[in-house]
Amino acid sequence: MDNTLHLAQQPEADELLGRSPLAALIGMLLDQQVPMEWAFSGPYTIARRLEADDLDSHAIAAYAPEAFAALLSQKPAVHRYPGAMAKRVQQLCRYLVEHYEGDAAAVWTGVDTGAELLQRLTDLPGFGQQKAQIFLALLGKQLGVRPRGWRVAAGAYGEEGSYRSAADITGPESLAKVRAYKQQAKAAKKAERK
Repeated sequence: MDNTLHLAQQPEADELLGRSPLAALIGMLLDQQVPMEWAFSGPYTIARRLEADDLDSHAIAAYAPEAFAALLSQKPAVHRYPGAMAKRVQQLCRYLVEHYEGDAAAVWTGVDTGAELLQRLTDLPGFGQQKAQIFLALLGKQLGVRPRGWRVAAGAYGEEGSYRSAADITGPESLAKVRAYKQQAKAAKKAERK
């Protein structure tokens, strides 16, 4: 994996996301209840605080939980809920060590179908159906991971030309389109409840 993504909107953070499957997974994991750029810059911040050029599942899984939570809590915090997210990041890394020998890319390497990949992603700690579908769409649309039926498995997030999620962001213009879509969806949901 060596593609520049534009999710953090910071060159160094985006470069890490594009070359590190683990960084991309962690960024997706962090993408909740904070602005997307904050979430996807998190892996770069973690790597810097670990004084590493990349992230390592084994090292993160083995890190003392209290010390890892403190690392994510340093100002500026990696997430709005740094302690809870530190726990989730470590759970994800432990799962990758246990099931994929620590290799995040092994989650999607050699997968034959989109349905199989979706199942692997939903099995990851912290990845529900929607998050898994968004990440599947990101893999297919931007990183060239396209097992048979990947668009169907990604649901609406896999639609070509859509601007629904992180999977569709390739720069500031598409980020603005995704934000506009989310605001419209939120307004529609609010109107439904009335």
